[in-house]
Amino acid sequence: ETYRSTLNSFKKFRQDEDIMLDCITSEIMEAYEAWHKKRGVTPNTISFYTRVLRAVYHRAVEDDIIENRNPFRKVYTGVDKTVKRALPLAVIKKIKALDLSLTPALDYARDMFLMSFYLRGMSFIDMAFLKKTDLKNGYITYRRRKTGQQLVIEWTKEMQMILDKYPENTSDYLLPIIRNPGTNERYTYRNAGYNINHNLKRIAEMIGVPIPLTLYVARHSWASAAKAKGIPLSVISEGMGHDSEATTQIYLASLDTTAVDKANSLILKSL
Repeated sequence: ETYRSTLNSFKKFRQDEDIMLDCITSEIMEAYEAWHKKRGVTPNTISFYTRVLRAVYHRAVEDDIIENRNPFRKVYTGVDKTVKRALPLAVIKKIKALDLSLTPALDYARDMFLMSFYLRGMSFIDMAFLKKTDLKNGYITYRRRKTGQQLVIEWTKEMQMILDKYPENTSDYLLPIIRNPGTNERYTYRNAGYNINHNLKRIAEMIGVPIPLTLYVARHSWASAAKAKGIPLSVISEGMGHDSEATTQIYLASLDTTAVDKANSLILKSL
């Protein structure tokens, strides 16, 4: 999928005009970068496309198909630290308290957002593919799709209350995301995620949340809430299924700058 989307992007830039691999120059790559910037694409997204193209180019070099002319030397291929988006608990409470009974699509989006938060910021792909057999004796046991790490989460009454709102899933999956057996599950999961995120933005407008509200915000918000409650880094790391505390440290670094802002305020008052 990543290679296909990169190819489509590059074809659009080239206006469907073919180009030989050994004709890709530094000037063409700079023009491709500028084309993206003109369209308002973020540096990380531009870098994503450029890195995929570079991987293909280098594979051709390794296979002695072309000579390496280093066409990517002047374009950005790094990864900027993204601004993490987290909601304080007070806002999560507002989202929970909304009466959305007359708008089932918004109600469902809110429920999946809360379910992710309740499940310690579980990613949507892991939620979608949770099996009914993963819930045993009051605990969810599953492996993260991203890292393969096994996690165990206590099943709480809050989670059960959400599940009880929906007819029992006719598929093997626990949550009401992939509901019909025999369908294209990956397509169903992606389509559900798209619709939920679209409706979460409408919910954000209703309560005046200025950040783009997505399912991923639930994960950031759980980490931020845990940090605010003084929960040790090692516990947060284990809760989120990170491979190391260093990953969690990076994750939390840009979540909440309140403490640093307070320190700065104290310093400035001393002047």
